[in-house]
Amino acid sequence: MSGKRFDSRVARTRDRLGDAIIELIQEKPFDSITVQDVLDRAGVGRSTFYAHYKDKDDVLITEVDEFFADVSTQIADSGEPSDRLVPAREFLHHLAGAAPLIDAFEASGRINDIWELAQAHFARGIEARLAALPRAQGLEPAERTVRATALAGSFIALIRWWLDHDRPHTPEEMDAMYHRMAWSGAG
Repeated sequence: MSGKRFDSRVARTRDRLGDAIIELIQEKPFDSITVQDVLDRAGVGRSTFYAHYKDKDDVLITEVDEFFADVSTQIADSGEPSDRLVPAREFLHHLAGAAPLIDAFEASGRINDIWELAQAHFARGIEARLAALPRAQGLEPAERTVRATALAGSFIALIRWWLDHDRPHTPEEMDAMYHRMAWSGAG
């Protein structure tokens, strides 16, 4: 079997398993979901499942990890010419429509792990963005790393505040506020 065909089969299988766990976590408590539930929903056999993952937690964390890896580099990947560091507007629009999933993550007891994972990805994305933007060229690499970590933490705190306060501002307003705060003193 060719490598490309095999890779696409692997990707499809992993996508089906990831989609299954995300659907299931919105239907019932995570602790009550079994590997068999995931297998049945995804239409995948047990040996195939264990060829890719060690357990249902591994599926969930991998799915969330891949999502944040994609989102955190969205601006850099798009070639957007702005000084934005994170796709705050886009991410908040996504979260606004994902209330059942966020509630499911809360109920699973894994929400803090998910926010930590998000923060790590956004820190790497912000650091890469700072390295590429002319506005941040004066930052030494060590300062860029520290600043990116702090800005990612601020971004996650902002998101959590927005969700906890029933989204009192539009995603566009939050994006503008975040970037004003992020760039104050950085230019």
